[in-house]
Amino acid sequence: MEYGLLGEVLGHSFSPQIHRALADYEYILLPTPRDRVEDLFRRREFQGLNVTIPYKQTVMPLCDEIDPLAAAIGAVNTVVNRDGRLTGYNTDIDGLIYLARRTGVDMAGKKVVILGSGGTSRTARTAARELGAAEVVVISRKGPDNYDNLSRHADARVLINTTPVGMYPNCGKAAVSLDAFPHLEGVLDVVYNPLRTALIMDAERRGLPCSCGLPMLVAQAKRAAELFTGEAIPDERTEEILASLTAQLRNVVLIGMPGCGKTTAGKYLAKRLGKEFLDLDKLIAERAGKPIPAIFAEGGEDAFRALESQIVREAGGRTGCVISTGGGVVTREENYAPLHQNGVIIHVTRSLGSLPTKGRPISQSTDLGELWRRREPLYRRFADATVDNDGPLDYTLRNIEKELKAR
Repeated sequence: MEYGLLGEVLGHSFSPQIHRALADYEYILLPTPRDRVEDLFRRREFQGLNVTIPYKQTVMPLCDEIDPLAAAIGAVNTVVNRDGRLTGYNTDIDGLIYLARRTGVDMAGKKVVILGSGGTSRTARTAARELGAAEVVVISRKGPDNYDNLSRHADARVLINTTPVGMYPNCGKAAVSLDAFPHLEGVLDVVYNPLRTALIMDAERRGLPCSCGLPMLVAQAKRAAELFTGEAIPDERTEEILASLTAQLRNVVLIGMPGCGKTTAGKYLAKRLGKEFLDLDKLIAERAGKPIPAIFAEGGEDAFRALESQIVREAGGRTGCVISTGGGVVTREENYAPLHQNGVIIHVTRSLGSLPTKGRPISQSTDLGELWRRREPLYRRFADATVDNDGPLDYTLRNIEKELKAR
């Protein structure tokens, strides 16, 4: 084995594909129980390792040497084997500093509040000081500064979340409400799945500079690869890999009036982008075990909308999909966050005279003009972009792709 990622439960990690893009070496995942970590280090049958939760402190006494910065942080996330001697480094700090600068979050002379007290929190504290923070406060569940006395730090200017709160599959949760920090100027979240946590969406609504942890992940991997190989990697590669990874992970969500062509466009778009296609109406019918008209007939619109919102939460938590929604998905505000967290939302339009109504309960029972007047503001509220679908399908698809590239 050359290189790999050491952790307890790794699940689906992006590290192998990032390192493949950075350098020409073997990189594998090493999910390892705690009682096997010492043996792995004793055998030293690797050239280098990245280390993640929960072993960033565990591996420190197993190294022959600790880089001074990693020692100051109190956590190691990169280990290099040089002729049998193991040296521990911390490249998370490189990633976090890159994340802050890329997002435009200035900490110089400001009060920084860090949520969480684990290994990544230690990195965030050091990074904040490196970036000139005047005061750094750590919020923990049981410490003197905790979630019950946040009002003591209402003057904070920067907030960094280093907890796993809001991470997939527990999307939609946040450790705090930003209401507690009325003077914030920037928010960083080390969580990168979903691409927008509830905390990041809260920051977006307030117009604050903010970012998930994906840029940090790529930037720290770049620095680790440089330590592994001893060769410098151009900074441009970080942005190139980040752009590629973001395009791969993000969902494309199609909204619009019933019959506007979301399903047809979605199927072809998924093929062009190499993504999985999800038809939410089809998933709803499968979950209910009956067609949508039968759901309406037996339980009414409220029963359908409740099931729709459940399916939206599940589908929106996934990544790398093209999602075709039902025409009324925008009628429940609760559906916005799950669709937005990983997605670019495209409003597909078609002239009312071209909209079919067969098999569509709402369209059959309501004047389409009136339905459009009620829903158009909701589509506008949800959408990141609008694409006309009155012309040839290829024209529609090319315009959707153009909007995606712009983002």
